[in-house]
Amino acid sequence: MLVLGIETTCDETSAAIVARNQDGEGEILSNVVLSQIAEHAAYGGVVPEIAARAHVEVLDHIIAQALEEADVRFDKLDGIAAAAGPGLIGGVIVGLTTAKALALSLGKPLVAVNHLEAHALTPRLTDQVTFPYLLLLASGGHTQLLAVRGLGDYVRLGTTIDDAIGEAFDKTAKMLGLGYPGGPAVEAQAMSGDAARFAFPRPLQGRPDPNFSLSGLKTAVRLEAERLAPLAAKDIRDLCASFQAAVVDMVVDRTRVGLRRFRDTAGQSPSALVIAGGVAANLAIRRGLQRLGAETGLRIVMPPAALCTDNGAMIAWAGAERLSAGITDGLDVSPRARWPLDPNAPGAGKQGLGKAGVGKGAKA
Repeated sequence: MLVLGIETTCDETSAAIVARNQDGEGEILSNVVLSQIAEHAAYGGVVPEIAARAHVEVLDHIIAQALEEADVRFDKLDGIAAAAGPGLIGGVIVGLTTAKALALSLGKPLVAVNHLEAHALTPRLTDQVTFPYLLLLASGGHTQLLAVRGLGDYVRLGTTIDDAIGEAFDKTAKMLGLGYPGGPAVEAQAMSGDAARFAFPRPLQGRPDPNFSLSGLKTAVRLEAERLAPLAAKDIRDLCASFQAAVVDMVVDRTRVGLRRFRDTAGQSPSALVIAGGVAANLAIRRGLQRLGAETGLRIVMPPAALCTDNGAMIAWAGAERLSAGITDGLDVSPRARWPLDPNAPGAGKQGLGKAGVGKGAKA
C-alpha cells in the first residue's frame, strides 16, 4: 500500500510517500520537509497568516518532489492522507483542500488524519511497537500522557494545566533574548551551563495525577532573570541549564505517575513508553526518560528526531494504518483547529473515524 501524506498544521510544509505491507511493516520512500523558520524568526513565533500563505506557495512543489524522490506516480497511490487538525486553521485548510482535490481528481480514497494520532502512531512505523503503549506527546502546542490502546482508541491520562513544554521553552528563550525557535536555543545554552545554580521549582512533583504545569517555572525564570539584569553570557547559560533540569525532573516524575495510572486503568503494563513530538528531540529529556526505563524495566521508544517534529511521513503512515483498517473520509470532512484524541476530553466531539470506524482495542 502506497500513501501520500500532507502536513501543513503549523510552520512546516511537508509531503511524503510511505509504503505499508500486509504484515503491518512500513517504509518511508520519501519525506520532504520545508521549514518556515526564516519567515517567522523576526516575529519570535509563528504568524498564522504568513504560515498559511507560505503553504499555498510551496505545497504543490513539495508534493511533486516527494513523488519524484519516491519514484512513484500519482496513479500508483492507494490513498491520499492529510492532517485535518488540530493546528493553525489556515494551514490545515491548505493541506486538506489540496488532498481533497487530489483524491477527487485521481479517484483515490481520502484519509483525514488527526495530527496528534500521527505522532501517536509513528513508533509503529519506526519500531513496530504493539498496542497498548504509553505515549508522552510533547510539543510546542501539546503536552499529554496517553494510553494508546488501539487504532482510534486513546485515553488521555494527563495533560498540561497551562503551557505546553515546547511553548515554555520558546517563551523562556524569548525572555532571555535567544531568538526563535526557542527549544534548540535553550538546549544549546544549557549544555555549557550550571544546572545547580538556580533552585527552580518542579511543578506538581509528587502529585497523584499525571498532569503537567509550566507557568510557575516560567515565572521563576523570569524573576531570576530580572534580578540579575543585565544578564551576562554565563547567567543565560546557567538559567537555561537550571530551567531544563527542572523540566526534565518534572517530565520524569509525571511520566512515572502516568505509568502507574496506565497500569491501574488498563490492568496491564504497556508494551513500551513512547515519546513523540518536537520536544522529544531534546537530548536531556531523552536521557531522563531512558533512566526511567532502566529503573522500571520498561522499553523506551524514541523515533528519530526528524520524525518527532512535524512531517509528512507520520501523516502518510497514520493514513496507511487507517486505510488498511478500511477507514476513509468523505470530501465533506472539515478542518479542525482543535481535535483532542481522547473522545471523552472536553471539546473532542466525534473522533472522526470515517466511513468504516474501528472497534475498541484494535490490535496490531
